[in-house]
Amino acid sequence: MPQPALLAHDLVRDLGGRRVLDGVSLTASPGHRIGLIGENGVGKSTLLRVLAGVDEPDAGSVSRPAGLGFLHQEMPFDTGSTIAAVLDDALCEAREDLTQLERLGEELARVPEDDPGHPGLLDAYGRRLERAEERESWDADRRAALVLDGLGLGALAHDRTLGSLSGGQRGRLALAALLVRRPPALLLDEPTNHLDDGAAAFLEEQLRGLPGAVVVAGHDRAFLDAVCTDLIDLDPAVDGPVRHGGNYSAYVSEKRAERERWERRYAEEQEELEALRHAAGVTGHRLAPDRGPRDNEKMGYGHRAGRVQSQISRRVRNASRRLEELERTRVAEPPLPLRFAAPQPAPLTQEGPEPLVSLRDVRVPGRLALSGLEVSATERLLVTGGNGAGKSTLLAVLAGRLAAEGEVRRRRGLTVGLLTQDTVFDRPERTVRDTYALALGPERAEGVPLVRLGLLAEADLDKPVGQVSVGQRRRLALALLMARPPRLLLLDEPTNHLSPRLCDELEAALGTGPGAIVVASHDRWLRRRWQGRELRLEPGEGQPEAVRRSAGVSCGDTG
Repeated sequence: MPQPALLAHDLVRDLGGRRVLDGVSLTASPGHRIGLIGENGVGKSTLLRVLAGVDEPDAGSVSRPAGLGFLHQEMPFDTGSTIAAVLDDALCEAREDLTQLERLGEELARVPEDDPGHPGLLDAYGRRLERAEERESWDADRRAALVLDGLGLGALAHDRTLGSLSGGQRGRLALAALLVRRPPALLLDEPTNHLDDGAAAFLEEQLRGLPGAVVVAGHDRAFLDAVCTDLIDLDPAVDGPVRHGGNYSAYVSEKRAERERWERRYAEEQEELEALRHAAGVTGHRLAPDRGPRDNEKMGYGHRAGRVQSQISRRVRNASRRLEELERTRVAEPPLPLRFAAPQPAPLTQEGPEPLVSLRDVRVPGRLALSGLEVSATERLLVTGGNGAGKSTLLAVLAGRLAAEGEVRRRRGLTVGLLTQDTVFDRPERTVRDTYALALGPERAEGVPLVRLGLLAEADLDKPVGQVSVGQRRRLALALLMARPPRLLLLDEPTNHLSPRLCDELEAALGTGPGAIVVASHDRWLRRRWQGRELRLEPGEGQPEAVRRSAGVSCGDTG
């Protein structure tokens, strides 16, 4: 029995007076795993909700397979329900398959082959058998145990209530229930949130094994690369959303080639425009009809004047027409990629080869234990480790925002910038634009316009800082650091709330950024490509292990 496709045609959805989806069409055939990417607010989650039937489109239509699965933000169970109840619900279709196959098998054994009802029973048995094979119903209970283990829930007692679980555990349980059920099509919104490396890799393997269509919205570039057969870029484009064949690596290569073509076309058009302006202006003026003959032209000047002037006029007219057409249709200048505005931060009061920061036998009770760490003036250090290992704590100690036991030495005159995970501004009533200008000063703010960094949309610049999202506040804080970089830049999960494109640009900027940079991140894509030092922190009182990575391509050398 072939799996049905998920089809959407010309979807339109308006929310809060803003058109979020404008004529979006999509075909998700069985075996295709489509990733939805783009900036926050372009409609990824909205599109998933419309595809799932949770929201109705204002225009357009959706044809969806029966039994489609959608990873909701909240599970459709009350807090008193148990893990066992959730699993029973996920397994009910597989158990029904087996029950019906047993019933139909018994009926077929009783009904003779020449009985008129035998063909109908045989057909019903065949259809149910196909469905059971697609869902792997015989293996459902073993699969449930495997999925729970793979998502880090295997140790939880099945009589635990949902109310006793953390938000992350409930999210993983909802995901587990969908994987156990194996629906004919699956819609997932940021499915790797709350997953560690092992659980994310397990999810990738499970999704690659599903026979039906999968549509996933996400920022996790490693996940998109491992899972997707197609990507749809929902960022605004002249011809609407663009579909790219292949995984995230293929998408990056295609976008890089597209950018190179754009830059080449723009440069060629600028050269042509300059030549046309010269032909239509300067040349026309130099060879104007009222210009008298030069001395060496006087012989035969009157004989040739009419023909020469006619040719000149025609060339000028043609150049003017082409200039007018090209100025009307020319391509826009490619936007500048994310880069640090200053080539070098302010000099230190005390120059020299010694490290910017030195830690010896540093402890923050219950949060961090570190025997030693030195950060050089050109350091590129990646801090990794699981939740609770002390990554954010270490950055706070390096920044001087958290007191610690032990020895902490900083170079005199050291400027430090810290991007925290939870950004708060002192004057939430000020607009984003004013906050940026006042923090940098008018000269720097004018030299590095906020909108040119590409981190925030023009429409958001005049909103009060307190009314924009957490992600937008972090983008503003990152913009301030990019515009006036310190000697020591500390970034805590910098790729959170950034689109994949901006994440790529930020990584490239880190490689060439000024001063020392220390990054704490769980981003698997960033970690795999990091070329500097890595410091891995383990939870508890154990000592971290520092390793040098030799593989990778994007984040510059370590100096």
